[in-house]
Amino acid sequence: MGICSSCDSTSVATTKLILQDGQLQEFSYPVRVSYILQKYPSCFICNSDEMDFDDVVSAVNDDEELQLGQLYFALPLSRLRHPLQAEEMAALAVKANSALMRSGGDKCRCHKRSLSPVTFSDEKGGKPSRRVADGGGRKPNFTAKLSAITE
Repeated sequence: MGICSSCDSTSVATTKLILQDGQLQEFSYPVRVSYILQKYPSCFICNSDEMDFDDVVSAVNDDEELQLGQLYFALPLSRLRHPLQAEEMAALAVKANSALMRSGGDKCRCHKRSLSPVTFSDEKGGKPSRRVADGGGRKPNFTAKLSAITE
């Protein structure tokens, strides 16, 4: 989700938690999931590294500690064990990017680049669409057009 390791190499590693409202909480020390859930009982915590398209979203166990350097999401309990659709994953990526830029985008010039919207193609006609998740109306079927980045 756009990590800038070259700029952040001198900073202290933190655990980053994106809340449902898009706010970012950072912890510079180990914190148990159960501590987070005391503040947000209608949520579960998931690790961004374990989220895949069309795969169920699973919770980090209550007794586990969030790992420094990792990005987590607090999602509503209604999303637990439900497949994550492409447009939902894109919306979460936008939410995380926005929260990360607000928290420290001015520290690193690589965060200042403008972002292009995520583009999906309608399976029926191949017509590109910039719609990520509009929350209402009829939703067309989207297929993500992704490509690998060689390193």
